[in-house]
Amino acid sequence: MRNILLAAAATLAITAALTPADAQTSAQTSAPTSAQPAAQPATAAETRFEAELAGHAILPAATFAQPPADAPADFRISGRWTGPGNLRVDAPESLPGTTGPAPNGRPTGLATPFRGQPVQGFSGIKPVAGEPGAYWVVTDNGFGNRRNSGDAMLMFHKVRPDFATGQVTVERTIFLSDPDRRVPFRIATEGTERRYLTGADFDLESIQPVAGGFWFGDEFGPHLIETDAEGRVRRVIETTLDGQPLRSPDHHSLQVPATPTAGVPFRARRSGGYEGMALSPDGRTLYALLEQPLYAPNSDQPEGAFLRILEFSTERGAWTGRSLRFRLSQGATAIGDFNMIDDRRALIIERDNGEGDPSLACAQGQTPPACFHDPARLKRVVLVDLGAEEDGFVRRIGHIDLMAIRDPRNLARQRGDRAANAPANVLTFPFFTIEDVAMVDADHIIVANDNNLPFSAGRHLTRADDNEFILLRVPEFLRAR
Repeated sequence: MRNILLAAAATLAITAALTPADAQTSAQTSAPTSAQPAAQPATAAETRFEAELAGHAILPAATFAQPPADAPADFRISGRWTGPGNLRVDAPESLPGTTGPAPNGRPTGLATPFRGQPVQGFSGIKPVAGEPGAYWVVTDNGFGNRRNSGDAMLMFHKVRPDFATGQVTVERTIFLSDPDRRVPFRIATEGTERRYLTGADFDLESIQPVAGGFWFGDEFGPHLIETDAEGRVRRVIETTLDGQPLRSPDHHSLQVPATPTAGVPFRARRSGGYEGMALSPDGRTLYALLEQPLYAPNSDQPEGAFLRILEFSTERGAWTGRSLRFRLSQGATAIGDFNMIDDRRALIIERDNGEGDPSLACAQGQTPPACFHDPARLKRVVLVDLGAEEDGFVRRIGHIDLMAIRDPRNLARQRGDRAANAPANVLTFPFFTIEDVAMVDADHIIVANDNNLPFSAGRHLTRADDNEFILLRVPEFLRAR
């Protein structure tokens, strides 16, 4: 989820379409820092493939789930800690959501605290085996960080986009819990019997269903988390790289040192853990992809303009010690999701930090909310070959541009705010965080956004983003090698 800078912002008063990917995701990337690398072109020869819209379905932003009957009563309200200083605010809908502080922040029209648990943005997707048209999606961690998400329950859903009607049905919601006390550190609901997990415990960003359960990728540790089919934790796996622990500043073992001059050892960035996680078709290997570049050892500078893919053996329950490198293209700052399409090729969402249609970019002297001050420019799905390398990096085969989706049949359900002369037969997907991609069949992929409820407004200038699912026809892309 985006870096919403709440302390400042809060002060401003699926029938299937076809049957045959201090705040949540990338929170700290919304404002580039000196520690971010200057990305180089991924490859001069990379091919761009065309994508055609085959369906568009929308789950409204204000979609909520009720907590289980045995959950603590305070989960009936969520988002109490999203105000200035993360201090409690109990009055529902009293803190207006904005995309950030003035002068660039825009109102989104929704306000916290919410009544119930927001189904909100999805940060990972995978087709449900044996149920064409249904997908597992995981809800992002809550409201942005450990401090403000203690009343946000961790959950995932089975959803069904109906591209004929444009609606999305949430068929089932499963809440994560730790009744067997497998989480090794203190959790927010430590003293309860079911021990439901919250956004103060983990930041779930990726999901892979397996026989009898699920694997999730977490950004806070970063960790791998295995659960049974009902979301009960079986184990939490710490990350190692080159034989050493790999930690982010949100790792449970770290704390502010007692002296201002003392350092805290970590290499993964805040909101830079496992944003994408792919599973090999045989189920034996997980490929965990970090969202942002690691810091170089003992440095505040990145190790390079690339991301690490760490290999984990599900059979042995251990890291193999092997890692691959995914090179970012020029203008990209992070990835959004990662899924295999066969035994060696995979889809990766690559993005910048902008949101909004570039046709409404702020002109000189113009300010939000009349325009987008940092519109979306680079939103892509990249096809890679994990079995081949070029100059030490995973080979990039080609990409599709999510900012130039062909729509000759006028299937788009909404196009949002854009210039009057914007092409009518083109759909842009101009969201800050696009965190869901998977192959549907030999010709189609599905893509969805994380809407960072209520802190993102990329489709409209002053309206919170919905959860949008788009079906894309990309046969040449999926056949490329």
